[in-house]
Amino acid sequence: MIKILPVIMCGGSGTRVWPESRESLPKQFIPLVGERSTFQTTMAMLADPAFEKPIVISNSDYRFLINDQLRAIGAEADVVLEPSRRDSGPAVAVAAGLAARRAPETIVVVLAADHVVRDREGLVALCKKAAEAAAEGYIVTLGVKPDHPATGYGYLRPGAPLHEGSEVLKLDAFVEKPDRETAERYIDAGYFWNSGNFIFRADVMQAEIAHFEPEISEAAEAAIDGAARDLDFCVLNAEAFARAPKKSIDYAVMEKTEKAALIPADIGWSDVGTWRAVWELSERDENGNSVRGHGVVMDAKNVHVRSEEALTTVVGVDDVIVVTTQDAVLVLNQEHGDKVKNLVDELKTQNRREAAAHKRIFRPWGYYQSIDEGQRYQVKRIVVKPGERLSLQKHFHRAEHWIVVRGTAEVGRDDEVHLVHENESIYLPIGCKHRLINPGKIDLELIEVQTGSYLGEDDIVRFQDVYNRG
Repeated sequence: MIKILPVIMCGGSGTRVWPESRESLPKQFIPLVGERSTFQTTMAMLADPAFEKPIVISNSDYRFLINDQLRAIGAEADVVLEPSRRDSGPAVAVAAGLAARRAPETIVVVLAADHVVRDREGLVALCKKAAEAAAEGYIVTLGVKPDHPATGYGYLRPGAPLHEGSEVLKLDAFVEKPDRETAERYIDAGYFWNSGNFIFRADVMQAEIAHFEPEISEAAEAAIDGAARDLDFCVLNAEAFARAPKKSIDYAVMEKTEKAALIPADIGWSDVGTWRAVWELSERDENGNSVRGHGVVMDAKNVHVRSEEALTTVVGVDDVIVVTTQDAVLVLNQEHGDKVKNLVDELKTQNRREAAAHKRIFRPWGYYQSIDEGQRYQVKRIVVKPGERLSLQKHFHRAEHWIVVRGTAEVGRDDEVHLVHENESIYLPIGCKHRLINPGKIDLELIEVQTGSYLGEDDIVRFQDVYNRG
């Protein structure tokens, strides 16, 4: 059996399913469908013995989130961090380079962390079949059998089988995203959706990238050669990686190479790229309505409601998506899902915090969540995981008052150390050096009240930090 090295691309921001997906917590880490995130679901699928220990390629913003989600499902991976976002071409070049350092003939499968596959056993079986063609020197993509004339996907025109009786076909052409009428013609002609998942031999992909995109090849190799370890992570060299042009692997290689092939995949695949796609993947009642969280739908059809906390109701309105988070509400006609990205772009031009960040901000030690704020004060809920600690730090413009509501806090304040129990508090004046530690076996929860002339997150000087943050 050919062993396959999985590489999971895990750096996207998923703005088309805002407001749940934001840059601070993008869609691959959210349970959009089911109880696990799409990243966790993908990782769990790779437990099959055909796969080697996976490599996850992401960026520094998500490094601790990745580790937390892996730990939650008992999975392991080597995590490689991109110092800047350069699109999928450079990422695949890095994947091929890392694999080739193990052995040039290593078979690699590149999978997206934010896709959903309902037939996971089917995907594993296809990877094994595609690996045989990849071993012969082909770059194989999974061509998804369309179930409707989608206009949001690129299409693949299949050719003849590689060999007599082979399930793997030559790939005649990549086709750009069509209009609906053209998409209907493509389906009638037997075209496939481009899933963006690839299987290849490491040295073959390296050679093709070097031939068609030498700048990407050289930058990726230099970034690997200059990589450094940071805690459990491999960090690519920033200066070298920045030299790679921003280009997708489709444009960089797949549309040019003569080694392209496809394997038809009828596996219930979706890139979960819009709220309509989420609705289609969700359980629905006899009226086509789906509710996740706190929602009620009456006298309506084809409605998808999602709400974390606030009761969200829909009456007498069909074909809508309503998503309620702690700080934003989206009401969307199902046919306008592609416009959510434009909405997020508009929010960014207005400098709206909600465009990129949730109220709950995850940190390697746990998270904090904004509760209330005014001109000279801010109130937060802070949760610290067992055994974790915040950095030794101080602030120039604010004082803090911590009230413990669950667990026990070990608080360092200048030269003192205090144990603060439930229903007790401690005051941290402006300029004092302080550190918060959870010495217990349960989550530590506290309420933080900040007061001062400036309350921004950048009013911080770190003296010691176990997570190597600046």
